Amino acid sequence: MTATSREVVEQILRASREQDTERFVDLFAPDGYIEWPYLPAGIPGRVEGRDQIREFLTAHANGLVKFDEYRDTVIHETTDPQVVIVEYEAHGTVIPTGASLHQKIIAVLRIRDGLVVAYRDYLNPLVLAETLASVGNVQ
Repeated sequence: MTATSREVVEQILRASREQDTERFVDLFAPDGYIEWPYLPAGIPGRVEGRDQIREFLTAHANGLVKFDEYRDTVIHETTDPQVVIVEYEAHGTVIPTGASLHQKIIAVLRIRDGLVVAYRDYLNPLVLAETLASVGNVQ
């Protein structure tokens, strides 16, 4: 039986928090994508396809932040059964510096046949930039 959209979102959040890249990528459709609408210039704002998502997470994301927990998670199911909105607070550590990170995130996911076809991650890139700058490691 195919997982519901809500169940897929719960699995994506768990895989993300646990930095289980393979499980995370397996939850995407072959042509699915992740998009970050507010990233600064020079950082990819969209990564498409399982291979590119895996490569991006392995090369960039997994070595930057270690998430300890997600708090105050609210999953909003919409009138469109394929669209789910999730709000949560990510708490973790910036790996290169050891600095604490607290980020509020809203993500909009489109799920079809139990797989993510679109993941728009509306995080605030200034939080990470400010954390890195506060310890003298501006990237």
